[in-house]
Amino acid sequence: MKTIQLGQSDLQVTPICLGTMTFGEQVDEPTAHAILDRSLERGVNFVDTAEMYAVPPRAETFNTTEIIIGNWLAKNPSERQQLVLASKVAGPARGMNWIRGGAGDLTAADIITACEGSLRRLQTDVIDLYQIHWPVRHVPAFGGVYFDPAKDGAGSSIQTQLEALQTLVRDGKVRAVGLSNETPYGVHEFVRLAEQHGLARIATVQNGYSLLNRSVENALDETMYRLKLSLLAYSPLAFGLLTGKYDASGLTGPTAPASARLAKFESTRKQRWGRPDALAAARRYNALALEHGLTPTQLALAFCYTKWQVASTIIGVTSVAQLDEDLDVWGTTLSPELLKQIDAIRWEIRDPAV
Repeated sequence: MKTIQLGQSDLQVTPICLGTMTFGEQVDEPTAHAILDRSLERGVNFVDTAEMYAVPPRAETFNTTEIIIGNWLAKNPSERQQLVLASKVAGPARGMNWIRGGAGDLTAADIITACEGSLRRLQTDVIDLYQIHWPVRHVPAFGGVYFDPAKDGAGSSIQTQLEALQTLVRDGKVRAVGLSNETPYGVHEFVRLAEQHGLARIATVQNGYSLLNRSVENALDETMYRLKLSLLAYSPLAFGLLTGKYDASGLTGPTAPASARLAKFESTRKQRWGRPDALAAARRYNALALEHGLTPTQLALAFCYTKWQVASTIIGVTSVAQLDEDLDVWGTTLSPELLKQIDAIRWEIRDPAV
């Protein structure tokens, strides 16, 4: 895999990124370290984490993923120079009382303190890409569909957040900055204010993107193209719906894979992935894959790997075998006929896991 530049930053990353939110919940530390070893061995130089992880979020596992990665880096110090390491500061807590005591804002001090905590846990001097995990503004995200002005409230301004990120860049704690779960408006404002005030310019936006959620293509893709930003696509397999593992059993049937996220964690089934129409749509795409001699996983990942909108696809795995399966899809192409059939399904069912 050739590396690609993230936005206008100097970061060069592989078009596949290892996501780590399973580390510390579904994946124990020895297995996580084996996955990191194998990922680097296979040529992936990009690893993404967050202070909030593991997922599903719980007070007991808050910060655990970063600690696991930090322990691996301490055992493998020579690998740090090869790695582009990304992390995220959690947005306003909104019910998660273990995040900054449940604060409803993300202040400049919060951003700086959170970054310093991540640096300690990761046992590194610098985070290559530091992202705001979700907006301070109340936006339709994590399954929300509509913007509701009634839910808008006071919070740190975008300029205030940018000033904090600029401080981290100036102090050498962060090399580049990005956003996650953002809207076209938010992306434009972060870029406009950064350019107006000489602050750190975002390089990336990390949003959900898959066959079940192509909402990026409804204006955000043009925004990012015009502003020269890179999309980091997360959940390309839609929490496992696009692997086919739930096709026969449903999410909680007697033959559902007990260790898989949607079967194991009730909290995940209450989110966008647990919607009945999301499973129904996944079954359509999974059947289409088989009709074309592909596995559901191959279709879903090849779709993301080959889309012009995507700079790097974030894959989350629970074993070395899953990692190899996902990496082996690289290089798979989809015929124009198959892409037309994918678009026809989307026209009918739209984005059930948005």
